Amino acid sequence: MTFLFDIGRVLLDFDFETSLATLLPEGTVDAKVRLARLIERKDDFEAGKLDTETYITWALGVMESTATHDEFLHAWRNIFTPNGPMWECARKLAEDGHRLVLFSNINPIHSPWIFEAFPGFSIFHGAVMSFETGFIKPDPAIYEHAIAAYGLVPEQTLYIDDLPDNIATGKAMGFRSWQYDLKDHSAFEVWLEREMTEVGNIEHRTSNIER
Repeated sequence: MTFLFDIGRVLLDFDFETSLATLLPEGTVDAKVRLARLIERKDDFEAGKLDTETYITWALGVMESTATHDEFLHAWRNIFTPNGPMWECARKLAEDGHRLVLFSNINPIHSPWIFEAFPGFSIFHGAVMSFETGFIKPDPAIYEHAIAAYGLVPEQTLYIDDLPDNIATGKAMGFRSWQYDLKDHSAFEVWLEREMTEVGNIEHRTSNIER
């Protein structure tokens, strides 16, 4: 069985604003506005439309920050907190022989660094990273890329993401999709058990037909 896992607010919680705020000049009165501008343009960065140095230079200018590029890299990366229950679940799925694929809107500051910082990602069998494809979720093109790259059968693939628009596209593409809530992991566990039973039945019927 194959699982598509989003990273942010599924495997790792994150907080950009608190970390990036440390780079703002003391006494900045419009901090929220400046940080919001950084996040708004993050989509272009994650779609591979901006290289790292261009984005950092632009971001430091928006913040009117005197921080170095290395200091920006540190702040940009120092945002993650592992979601223990989901990691436990992912490890169990991997141990049981299921195929796990990361499916993330992510930028080249976080990838491949994130795999070095969190060695647990080694349990995953592959990854679809937005900045490498030129598309970001919820664009159907990145879902089509994932299907082609990993030979996915959507109706037999379980997809977990935290954003409603991403889940809407996942469902439209035929994936068995769940909008994950960090505050309600137990609801995900109930869904997971039900869906795995259904997909297992489909795979069993398909196996019998092929024989």
